[in-house]
Amino acid sequence: MSKLHHVTVTVNGKQYERDVEARMLLSDFLRHELGLMGTHVGCEHGICGACTVIFDGEPVRSCLMFAVQANGHDIRTVESLGTPEKMHPLQEAFHEKHALQCGFCTPGFLMTLVSFLEKHPNPTEEEIREAIDGNICRCTGYESIIEAAKLASERMSAREN
Repeated sequence: MSKLHHVTVTVNGKQYERDVEARMLLSDFLRHELGLMGTHVGCEHGICGACTVIFDGEPVRSCLMFAVQANGHDIRTVESLGTPEKMHPLQEAFHEKHALQCGFCTPGFLMTLVSFLEKHPNPTEEEIREAIDGNICRCTGYESIIEAAKLASERMSAREN
């Protein structure tokens, strides 16, 4: 049996402590240890972006990190954004602009874009395209995702002013 490592991590504002194997991926930790099923695992090679979470304020591929690397760090998953009753402005914009079809890639896009929009409140279309160039969607053609990001940035900027 493998040696277990104790980790303490803050996820969506709540602190968790678990004993995990050194080889457990952060994506598996979030899904199987914490029950946060919004972090999707697609390619398991860091290419598709479906597993993107915000790690200490930066978007990262959770399938490329080990849970032990998260020890002492802060993580935000898609579950932190909103609820069906009170969605985040980006979630609302995705809904309004039909920026998803099958929805598998959506959590990764949301987390990538939330982090991006927090740092770039008034992005150009080109900047949005560059921000999401590491996320793959096989359904939408990306245009509706870009429109949703523009709409969300407008609404988020209006709320701050």
